[in-house]
Amino acid sequence: MRVELTFTNKGKLAIANFSNEELLEIFSRYMNTLKKKYDIEVAVDHESNQNIITDNVLFVNASNVNCDAETFFKELSRDVKVPLKKRLDGNLDNVFKIKISE
Repeated sequence: MRVELTFTNKGKLAIANFSNEELLEIFSRYMNTLKKKYDIEVAVDHESNQNIITDNVLFVNASNVNCDAETFFKELSRDVKVPLKKRLDGNLDNVFKIKISE
């Protein structure tokens, strides 16, 4: 399944403080940590995510999904707030909106 993580207005401000490579690393690292808790295989496709900041979206591929994918990505949103908030002055509510397609 393909998952689109579309950044909110505050999320856009937060990711603007990072390079594309830093964002790929942050999301990959936090997803790998969450995979220990959830029965899901996820991967960030580097080809589809060449311009995360200008596209305002991160594409993720999920397979072998034996859990609630929506819950997985909601928890990911909470987790990635930590590094994103460090470079953003102010509050950071929701980082992204989740769109899952089969």
